[in-house]
Amino acid sequence: MRHALAIALFIPAAAGAAPGQVHGDPAQPLPQFKSYELPFEMPTDGVARAEFRSEPFYAVILETFPPCFDTEPARLRVQAAFPRNKVFATRFGCQDGEVERIDYTNVRSNWGFVAIFAGTTKEEGEALLAGVKAQGRFHAANLRQMQAVLVYP
Repeated sequence: MRHALAIALFIPAAAGAAPGQVHGDPAQPLPQFKSYELPFEMPTDGVARAEFRSEPFYAVILETFPPCFDTEPARLRVQAAFPRNKVFATRFGCQDGEVERIDYTNVRSNWGFVAIFAGTTKEEGEALLAGVKAQGRFHAANLRQMQAVLVYP
């Protein structure tokens, strides 16, 4: 019994903070995020890090664009059609005077996109994708599992 206790003491604690919970309801924005970013809880522990990731989530990618294309008009139109799911887009890497801090995994870095937060389970994602396809507006819509990434300057 004493041996087992000694082993337990040498197991290292999990490195880093737990992934940030996504806030996918557009009616509950987080003030530190821009209107087109998918908000998520960020660490408040004061630890220096290169990046911090959200929890994994599913998104329906509606359209892709050349990088740094102004997606805001399209994003706002889609947001009006999906008032309960945050519609987000990327501008990471754009050099238009404002520092972009949020990037996304499982997408090509040389393309922009507009997407809808579809939940944290594959079932939620597939249900939203079916609803989007039923509208007939976004023929190339597809489901992706992603994470939002806060990149520290």
